[in-house]
Amino acid sequence: MPERAERVVADLSDPATLPPAFAGADRLFLLTPGIGLDHTRHAVAAAQSAGVRHIVHLSSFNVLGDPMPAMGRWHHEREQAIRASGISATFLRPGGFMTNAFDWLPTIRQAGCVLDPAGPGRYAPIDPADIAAVAALALTGDGHEGQEYVLTGEEPFTITEQVEILAAAAGRDIAIRPVTTAEEAVAARFPNGAPPALAEAIVEGFHLTRADTAGFRTGTVERLLRRKPRTFAAWCERNAGAFRVA
Repeated sequence: MPERAERVVADLSDPATLPPAFAGADRLFLLTPGIGLDHTRHAVAAAQSAGVRHIVHLSSFNVLGDPMPAMGRWHHEREQAIRASGISATFLRPGGFMTNAFDWLPTIRQAGCVLDPAGPGRYAPIDPADIAAVAALALTGDGHEGQEYVLTGEEPFTITEQVEILAAAAGRDIAIRPVTTAEEAVAARFPNGAPPALAEAIVEGFHLTRADTAGFRTGTVERLLRRKPRTFAAWCERNAGAFRVA
């Protein structure tokens, strides 16, 4: 952590701990975990009390679905809670993260394979570092109030293609096994299981991904950052060590 940064510990599930963390802040980057709404409500209330003037919120491209999938509805509710606060906001709506590849580690260790619930479906994963760069731009620059930025990488892949790139970077063989059950589809994303509502949303999400054989993508990262998004191959090179020892 930079020396100039002030570190404050708080708990989004405990509103009483939030005022010291928000004191003196005029801009807020908000990322709330899980599928509930309480953390967002607590953070927004603390932001209002502290006089925060702008919120940059990490949402999801799933809010664009028509009909909106379950994963999108949860993020949509959070966006609505922020809008209702009266605080100006920028909503970041990324697609799948490149770092989701770390979810493959347990099955690589156990069986030397990656479970593939998406088949021919493609998506354009984004490096979280690019999301962070856009967030920093929206937090520190002008003209981002009220904007909704849908963020993806530039290259659409199937899971099989991603695994091939990762295997080449790690210098090892990694098999791909199509899933045959809903339980395996959930395990592909959450190897240790997930609550029922989240599990259903994961299965729904992979069903939608399977149907998109072109791969949804936008040029927003390049437009805002004035450079190409980081590539999945570069991410794999940087993180290959984690997969070599798996």
